[in-house]
Amino acid sequence: MPWKKNITMKKSEGKVAIVTGGSRGIGAGIARRLGAEGARVVITYAHTADKAKAVVAEIQQAGGEAMAIRADNKDAAEVKAAIEKVVNTYGAIDILVLNAGVAMLKPVGELTTEDYDVTMAVNARAVFIASHAALPHMNDNGRIIIIGSNMADRVAMQAGSLYAMSKSALIGLTKGLARELGSRGITVNLVQPGPIDTDMNPATGEHADAARRMMAIPRYGRPEEIAGLVAYLASEESAFMTGASLTMDGGYNI
Repeated sequence: MPWKKNITMKKSEGKVAIVTGGSRGIGAGIARRLGAEGARVVITYAHTADKAKAVVAEIQQAGGEAMAIRADNKDAAEVKAAIEKVVNTYGAIDILVLNAGVAMLKPVGELTTEDYDVTMAVNARAVFIASHAALPHMNDNGRIIIIGSNMADRVAMQAGSLYAMSKSALIGLTKGLARELGSRGITVNLVQPGPIDTDMNPATGEHADAARRMMAIPRYGRPEEIAGLVAYLASEESAFMTGASLTMDGGYNI
C-alpha cells in the first residue's frame, strides 16, 4: 500500500532548516531532531561557540548535515547576515525556527530601559528581522515556527511582566504572517513551552518545585518533547495548520 512508505520516511528530508539559538536547550533539541529528520540544519548562536560546535558534530556523526553561524539576535545586521550566509550556501530556505530568546525576570520597578531594549530586540524584533530577511528566499510550502512562551497567555509568577510582553507580541506576528503567506502554502505557527529542563530553567532550580505544583503533569518538560512538536509543524503533515498558538506546558496554564 503506497501510504506505508510515508511512515518510515524522514519528515524533512533534504530541506534547509535554520534554528536560531540552536546551541543549547530547546534550540539544540530542535536542531538535533530536524537533523534526524533529514534536514540540512543551520544553527545560530551568540556566545556559546563550543556548544554550537558540539551540536553540529552530533548531527554530523549521526549522518546529517549541519553548520553553525555566530549571530547575536540583539544585532539586526548579524541576524540578516546569517540569513544571507544560509542563502549563499544552500540557495533557499524551507524551515525557519525562531527560537533564540532572553529572560529578564525582575519586578517592573527594577527594570531599566536597557533591559527593555535587549528583551524586545532578542525576543520580538529579531523574530521580525529574520522573517523579513528570509521570506524572499523561502520556498513555497515552507514553514516558519516561532518559539514563544506559555507566559504570553498566563503570567503566574511575579517579575515576569517584560518577558510576557515580549512573548505576547509573537502571537500577533504569527497570525499576521500566517494570513499573508497562506497563498504560498507557507505556514506560520507559534509553540509556547512551559517549564522545560534546560540550563536557563533547570528542573532543580530555585523555583522548580513551585512550578511543578502548578502543573497537571508535575514534572519539567524535555527539549526533545518540544522538538517533536516542531518536527511535526515542519513536516508536510501539518500543511493545513497555520496561525496557531500551541502550548506545551504540562498543564501549567489550565
